[in-house]
Amino acid sequence: MFDLRFTTPKSWTEPVLADFDHFLQDHAAAEKKASGMAVSMFSHYPDKPVLVEAMVNLALEEMNHFRQVIKLMHERGVYQAPDEKDPYINAIRKLIRRGSEAYLLDRLLTAGIIEARGCERFGLVAEALPQGTLKTFYQVITESEARHHELFVELALEYFPRETVEARLGQLLDAEAAIAAALPHRAALH
Repeated sequence: MFDLRFTTPKSWTEPVLADFDHFLQDHAAAEKKASGMAVSMFSHYPDKPVLVEAMVNLALEEMNHFRQVIKLMHERGVYQAPDEKDPYINAIRKLIRRGSEAYLLDRLLTAGIIEARGCERFGLVAEALPQGTLKTFYQVITESEARHHELFVELALEYFPRETVEARLGQLLDAEAAIAAALPHRAALH
């Protein structure tokens, strides 16, 4: 539905592969937070049934991904770490405007952009991993994340005019590109 305006270089995978256990911990935390975000969305907008149904399904899917990552971690003898502040997510949150309508639109569109970035990076991880269970897992996760970013734009179009959505999405994609380009590469999704 949309293209990110900054392409993560393949070299981003180097610190990920060098400390894959930490990457798994960060991935688990990201899935847990994504599920929580979906719960927050359906809790704050109970009067929007299309959004509620979509977010209930997303919360369950993200929690299932969390469970799958935890299983992979435990098989490797790795356990959850305390959640770390994510500089990418914190910078994206600063882009969200106040005011009920603007806030809803920006929450939906930034969530879609975050999912698109996750999709891109999970795909890079899948490419970089050798054949095996982890590679297959990240290929499947990549496909799932691709559906998620489309979902958020579809929801925005459910509640806002196409011109409004496209204009704001363009602004947010430009800002996200600058944020993603400026962050150092580390063993984390963002």
